[in-house]
Amino acid sequence: MTQIYTILGIESSCDDTAAAVVRGAVGSAGDVLSSVVWGQETLHANFGGVVPEIAARAHAERLDLCVELALKETTMTLTDMDAIAVTSGPGLIGGIISGVMCAKGLSVGSGKPLLGVNHLAGHALTPRMTDALSYPYLMLLMSGGHCQFLGVHDYNKFSRLGSTIDDAPGEAFDKSAKLLGLGYPGGPLIEREAIGGDATRFKFPRPLLNQPNIDMSFSGLKTALRRAQDTLVKEKGGITIQDRKDLCASFQRAVVDTLAEKTRRACRAFGSHSTLAVAGGVAANSIIRAALQNVADEQGFKFLAPPLRYCTDNAAMIAWAGLEQFANGHVSDMSLSARPRWPLDQTAAPILGSGKKGAKA
Repeated sequence: MTQIYTILGIESSCDDTAAAVVRGAVGSAGDVLSSVVWGQETLHANFGGVVPEIAARAHAERLDLCVELALKETTMTLTDMDAIAVTSGPGLIGGIISGVMCAKGLSVGSGKPLLGVNHLAGHALTPRMTDALSYPYLMLLMSGGHCQFLGVHDYNKFSRLGSTIDDAPGEAFDKSAKLLGLGYPGGPLIEREAIGGDATRFKFPRPLLNQPNIDMSFSGLKTALRRAQDTLVKEKGGITIQDRKDLCASFQRAVVDTLAEKTRRACRAFGSHSTLAVAGGVAANSIIRAALQNVADEQGFKFLAPPLRYCTDNAAMIAWAGLEQFANGHVSDMSLSARPRWPLDQTAAPILGSGKKGAKA
């Protein structure tokens, strides 16, 4: 008989404080009993991006309350949990430390096993929680800090096919939105502003498409956007509402075209026709989703995009990744540490270089 587990998950790697309770068994879709996500948009809005120190302080103040609410919504207590899973990397170190220390305290106090989870593994395994997707499958992980194509072969076995060599698309969206005075977070604001815009007006580059690899680059797009805006300001003394819509539409189209072509190449490199799954906050963009759906259809892949609430950062995915670890006998102890860098594919060469803390991606 397949063992069913109930796992408490904690996530605090960036600017979302989250806790969730998930019940399930490996091989079947999980039952998300509760999922609490407290965002910090208002705390960071004036800065146009996440301020690590502010985020860490907010996590420290909210984590225990978030966990309490997640448990309350299930009418269960820590005693009813089989284990406690927590994001222990990668991400902003202050937030990760807050989450790890909270989880350690709960583990010691309740006597429940501790499970350190890679945040990226949480995203990569989300389709197994939502749709019981079988291994192996191709994953495009797109978030504010990461963008990579992964072959997902097991709960702890990933192969990286390609990755961004600089900014992730989410970061590019955020910085571009700040440049245009739209606010934070940038992704949904640019998508909304692009409605009614002319995506062909500005000829932005499609980075690295002239190279045969699957790696990506989005930093140059921000530069191109800034130059286009500067030119408009110089010629007209400012930009109109329609100018801004056209800039957003053209920028978004450049990102979509780049992701679509690189996805096409990733499908071919992955080999056997399988499932293309997407996750991460950028996967919430409807234009990007539609383009990836078309590529999957063209390449003979099934396309799977989890519900939007599980694409952005959440603790349910951490609980599920912890559940898979626990079911395979993998647990952590009190030596668990916070890791700002933690590549999923430990055998791949660092795409962004390496330092004292290890490979960046």
